[in-house]
Amino acid sequence: MGVSFPCTKFISSIPEMSNAKERKHAKKMRNQPTNVTLSSGFASERGVKLHNGGGKPFQAQQQEPHSGTSQQRQTRMVPHLLHEPDMNEQSSSKIMFKKKGGWKAGSDGTTQEIPKYITASTFAQARAAEISAMLKAVTQKSSNSLVFQTLPRHMRRRAMSHNVKRLPRRLQEMAQKEAEKAVHQKKEHSKNKCHKARRCHINRIQEFNRRQKKNIWLETHIWHAKRFHMVKKWGYCLGERPTVKSHRACYRAMTNLCLLQDLSYYCCLELKGKEEEILKAVSQMCNLDTGLTFAAIHCLSGKRQGSLMLYRANKYPREMLGPVTFIWKSERTPGNTSESRQLWIWLHPTLKQDILEEIKTACHCMEPVKSNICTPNPLLIPSQEESQSELADEKIGKKRKRKDDGDNARSIKKVIGDGTRDSCQPYSWISPTTGIVISDLTMEMNRFRLIGPLSHCILTEALKVASVHTGEEDTEETPHRWWSDMCKNPDSVSLHHRQEAVFELLGGITSPAEIPAGTILGLTVGDPRINLPPKRSRALSNPEKCQDNEKVRQLLLEGVPVECTHSFIWNQDICKSVTENKISDQDLNRMRSELLVPGSQLVLGPHESKIPILLIQQPGKVTGEERLGWGSGWDVLLPKGWGMAFWIPFIYRGARVGGLKEAVVHSQYKRSPNIPGDFPDCPAGALFAEEQAKNLLEKYKRRPPAKRPNYVKLGTLAPFCCPWEQLTQDWESRGQAQDVSLVASSPSGEEGDLKRHWMPPATEKSHQSSDEVGTSVNDPGEPEVMDTERQDQAGAEMVMDQGAGENHVAATSSQFCVLRSRKLLKQLSAWCGPSVENSRVVRRAASRGQQELTTEARLSILDRFPRALVWVSLSLLRKGSPEPLTMICVPTEEDFLQLSQDHHYCGPQEARHSDPFKSMILKQKEKKKMKRRQNRGLAASTGVAVGCPAAGQGALTRGLWSGPFPGVISHCSRVLLGFVTQGDFSMAVGCGEALGFVSLTGLLDMLLSQPEAGRGLVLLRPAASLQYRFARIAIEV
Repeated sequence: MGVSFPCTKFISSIPEMSNAKERKHAKKMRNQPTNVTLSSGFASERGVKLHNGGGKPFQAQQQEPHSGTSQQRQTRMVPHLLHEPDMNEQSSSKIMFKKKGGWKAGSDGTTQEIPKYITASTFAQARAAEISAMLKAVTQKSSNSLVFQTLPRHMRRRAMSHNVKRLPRRLQEMAQKEAEKAVHQKKEHSKNKCHKARRCHINRIQEFNRRQKKNIWLETHIWHAKRFHMVKKWGYCLGERPTVKSHRACYRAMTNLCLLQDLSYYCCLELKGKEEEILKAVSQMCNLDTGLTFAAIHCLSGKRQGSLMLYRANKYPREMLGPVTFIWKSERTPGNTSESRQLWIWLHPTLKQDILEEIKTACHCMEPVKSNICTPNPLLIPSQEESQSELADEKIGKKRKRKDDGDNARSIKKVIGDGTRDSCQPYSWISPTTGIVISDLTMEMNRFRLIGPLSHCILTEALKVASVHTGEEDTEETPHRWWSDMCKNPDSVSLHHRQEAVFELLGGITSPAEIPAGTILGLTVGDPRINLPPKRSRALSNPEKCQDNEKVRQLLLEGVPVECTHSFIWNQDICKSVTENKISDQDLNRMRSELLVPGSQLVLGPHESKIPILLIQQPGKVTGEERLGWGSGWDVLLPKGWGMAFWIPFIYRGARVGGLKEAVVHSQYKRSPNIPGDFPDCPAGALFAEEQAKNLLEKYKRRPPAKRPNYVKLGTLAPFCCPWEQLTQDWESRGQAQDVSLVASSPSGEEGDLKRHWMPPATEKSHQSSDEVGTSVNDPGEPEVMDTERQDQAGAEMVMDQGAGENHVAATSSQFCVLRSRKLLKQLSAWCGPSVENSRVVRRAASRGQQELTTEARLSILDRFPRALVWVSLSLLRKGSPEPLTMICVPTEEDFLQLSQDHHYCGPQEARHSDPFKSMILKQKEKKKMKRRQNRGLAASTGVAVGCPAAGQGALTRGLWSGPFPGVISHCSRVLLGFVTQGDFSMAVGCGEALGFVSLTGLLDMLLSQPEAGRGLVLLRPAASLQYRFARIAIEV
């Protein structure tokens, strides 16, 4: 039944729309609900669809075209247009257009009337369909945003993303459904512990132990990690340099104050057995020619620390293993009547494996001690097996509560020492024939180094000698039974008081360099944490402490008495007891809080820990004549577990902490070789050079060719490494050729002819090259291109001529070595200085009976060391700061002439070389492109993907020399003599200084060819520069 409602007229106009507007309108309306189609009888008869609830189709009438206007398409429908019950009413209807000012009639003047009545059921059905479509469009999510992101910005809160209850209630249900989806679930952390669980004491220890399984942590690791840049080296995690700018501050500390370093990563090997057997075994690995050996009198008594170079047994001067320091346990020990001696050998971790194997071979110690052999773990009891299975079945990522098993619960202990040690590997070996026992004590002791004049002042302020127990005190319940037993022995108490008196005298001495080098002092001190000052201060020397000048004078002349070098740190059982019975920081702080007067001295009495330590004096700079004693200080040896207990008191007394970089600077200013980079003839030095060259090459290749130097054009054959082998080999071949030519051309043997023939060919060659190429030495600012191919051909011809007349008269070996004979080094040191008649060097050489530099002296040295390197120090005459891998070259006569005429002459300049690999690199690129195109075409034809061709082993790098080096020493206009290994601006002398190695043959040839007044001058040229600079060479012994 149709119910009719009166309806008002609703007239709408349809304006004209362009194609662009139609597309825009359609895009807006595409998400709107579709119109509902009704099947009415009258509509079906006419075949017309009725839109919007039975409305009649809107028929737009075409308008007459007007000038300046286009034909309008009337397509928009009136939303509330209703159906007319009778079709006869259509004729009377008019189309009205909405214009500005009201409703107007159309162009034809016709109108259409809206029906007066509608059918309720049909109209309600159409509206219901529209409402359902609208609700579906509203509820359906059309974007990837979350529910809380649909809110206005002023209503959003950060907590809404993880807390549903922060949202309005109408949106909480939808947000809860989103949170339950797997996409929005929080990822489970690998460390399935919350913050509170990680801060729990037992879990922190587990994490601490786990993180030092791969790289060993020192006891001061956490302190360093907060303040230093950490690096992983030699199996340790070490502090490289401070995070703050402290280069000058650390130098001032080494010079005027105190610098503190943690050297606990150094390895210690212990040899225990009869003195004769130990000396017989280790004497094969050293030589008297290099200095003192293990049998030195002061070192053998235990009074001094010694240092020497170790070689493979009976292989001197080649097959060097590395430098070591050693300490003998003193013979005069109270209560010790055994003949067994102990020897500690301290060495760098990179040298440990080679030296340990060689010592084991020399001592015939190949059998491990039975007590150190690993034993299998006992079988698990059923309860433990059940717990293990439960842990395996637990889902990873879920939190597990810690279960206390009562008496069966084990407390996890913090790893102290080497956390990477495998219990199945032996660390002690015994010899069945000699009875010598070798033990690896690495990380069993801490070693701290204090450098500077205030180092002994800091020691005397931070450390207090342990008090002697009297009979009245109750010592039965104390864990330090070893100290109580010692106090019962009068001889031990007397020795302890003498050590205390010597220790007190150190506080009034100006510098540690005044004490004899390597002095050892044994002590037993109390807990340094008890005497910790409330604020950080600076310890200063107090001469008033030294009232007895006679004792101070005796200490400076003779050093510490032999009996005072005794220390209980040699006893491993006592050290283990001291480590285990250490009072924790928590208990110590609790006892401080219970004091009646806050801040007063804490007195523990017999319960205070007693720590045996060993003080070793470090001599600092001992070579040369300048700044003797610079960098001297003390080394402190103490049991493991007490590192931080001594570290913090030293810092609170004014010590500044340094890292590996400061250790390199310290060795550079002492002009001593650094381990392992400055030992090219040992395996560790060769490995270090390979790693350094690899890192520098990778860094070089990361830069584009336009932003990196072209070393081929700069005349640098090896910019990332020092080719010592080829350098010594080339100089050996050159020297042998000179010997042949000298014998053939000097029958009379006159001195003038000898000097003329010993003039190096580099001088003549430099004249020829300068004339041919046109390079002016007086005007080095305009470098010209040098023909590298012609120079290489000349060098090849020279080598062929040399090889034709070789005379193998010397004991030539295929391996080079470093000259370490002190006698020869002193002779070379006297020859390197300028030979002025009244100079101090000449007078000293004459007093020592040293011979003059002649051809016969040169031949006698080269007979023993044909392929040797010499450690030299270089000081620039004028401006310039040398860098590592800088080339050391021989100056020509023209360079000396120019320098004598102009004292401000900086140095010559190398001519720019040609690049013979440029065309080869371009051809290589073209081949790669052609190969890539062929592969692309093959892949397109066959449909199979073909990979890009991999770079071959002989791939060329632009800017680097490819293939074997043509001639190292004669590649440039100045003959190559050696390379720099350490170099920088020196704040000690105010100019650039460098350290490096030169060829022994080349050095002797250069000294023979140079004038006596200018003897010892060389040229330095960095790898990335063409400028040479003058420097003076010196050999300090």
